[in-house]
Amino acid sequence: MKLYLFINDEQAILEPHNDILATALVVIGFVVFAAVMSKAYLIYDEQSHSIENYEEASRIAENIASWDELQGTRPDIISAEILEEISDPVSDRETHELFFARFSANNEFSVEIHTDDGKHNWDIQKSKNAASGNVIAASIPVIIEINPAQYTSGTLTVRLWKRYI
Repeated sequence: MKLYLFINDEQAILEPHNDILATALVVIGFVVFAAVMSKAYLIYDEQSHSIENYEEASRIAENIASWDELQGTRPDIISAEILEEISDPVSDRETHELFFARFSANNEFSVEIHTDDGKHNWDIQKSKNAASGNVIAASIPVIIEINPAQYTSGTLTVRLWKRYI
């Protein structure tokens, strides 16, 4: 008798309605899961590009600091006189172009070298185009030869941004 009442009970929830509710919950769960995973991937991708660009900016900074053309009286010292020539492309266009020709054409970057006391500052830019997009900077300490008798510590900073063709 009890089995007969269970099967013929008109007040119970019908089976098709249960399937729709369960399917809706599964779909909503999948959509939420997909949204969380895509956001996590986008964050990971952005961070990995930032790390790669930082490493590249660091390599460029090290390369500039050890460039033979910038050397002062010793190999580990940067000459302020040569920095003046390179930072003003009008006075020595050939050296300015040679400075940037050593690096990839897809990289846009600028170099700022300044003394720690703030008395001297050199900006070296490939073009007048401003940085766009995600700019990554890397700095290294350097020694700058102001004149043959005066040396001072400073910082070489490379700001790098990618130019996509």
